[in-house]
Amino acid sequence: MSRASLAAIVRHCDQFLRVSATKDYERAVNGLQVENRGSVTRIAAAVDASLATARLAVAAKADLLLVHHGLFWGPSHPWTGKRYELLRLLLDNNLAIYSSHLPLDAHPRLGNNAQLCAALQLTKLRPFLAHNGQFIGFQSRANISRAEMASRLRRTVGGKVLVIPAGPEMCRRIGVVTGGAGSDLKKAAEEGVDTFITGEGPHWTYAMAEELGLNVLYGGHYATGTFGVKALAAHLSARFKVPWMFLDHPTGL
Repeated sequence: MSRASLAAIVRHCDQFLRVSATKDYERAVNGLQVENRGSVTRIAAAVDASLATARLAVAAKADLLLVHHGLFWGPSHPWTGKRYELLRLLLDNNLAIYSSHLPLDAHPRLGNNAQLCAALQLTKLRPFLAHNGQFIGFQSRANISRAEMASRLRRTVGGKVLVIPAGPEMCRRIGVVTGGAGSDLKKAAEEGVDTFITGEGPHWTYAMAEELGLNVLYGGHYATGTFGVKALAAHLSARFKVPWMFLDHPTGL
C-alpha cells in the first residue's frame, strides 16, 4: 500500500495554492482543518465538508478529505449534537480534512475557474474580477452565440443552467467566476464583459442584469465548484503516489 506524509502533502498544498498570500473571506479557514495520525493512503475529494461527505470518505477508506468548502465559516463551538457526531467520526476513523476556498478558485492551472474555462474551450485567458486586491476569475475574448455558450455550460456541469438573456446574442467578452459570485454583476459589467458565467446569485440579479445589458449564466454553486478539488486531488495523487476518488454529494444549488 502506498503511503504519503500528511505533513508533506499539506506543505505542498499550502505553497502550491499560495494559501498565505490569498486574502479570503474573513471567516474562511484555508489549509489543514483536522489532522490525522500523520499519513495518507487514499485521498477523497468533495465540494463540501459535512457529516454526509465525511461518512462517504470513511466508507471509501480515505484518510484525507480534500474540500473546497471547509468545516469552519462561523463560531466553531460548541461541538455538540451533530457537530460532536462529525468530530467523533473524523477522529475514530483517522480522517484528516484540508480545505481550500479562494486559493483553489484562483489557481491559474488547477483552480475552479481555470478548469471551467478549459472545459468551456475558452482560451487566451486574462485576470478578471478583483476581490481584496487580487483577481479570482478569468475573462476571454470569443465569438460564441449565447445559445452555444449555454449549451457548452450545460454539458460541462452535467445539469441545468439558468440563463438571463439580457446581453447580446453573440458573446464576445466572457467572464468566469465559479461559486456564488452573482452579487458581483455590476463589477463584472464594469470590467467590460458582455457575458458572465458563475454558479448562483440572488433573485434581484435578474433585474440588474437587464439594466446592465449583461448575459448571465448560472451553472450552480455546487456544480461549478467540482472542478478544482478534482484537479487538485489528481495532482496530489500523481505527486505522492496515492489513489484518489471524487465523492459526489450534489446540493442542486
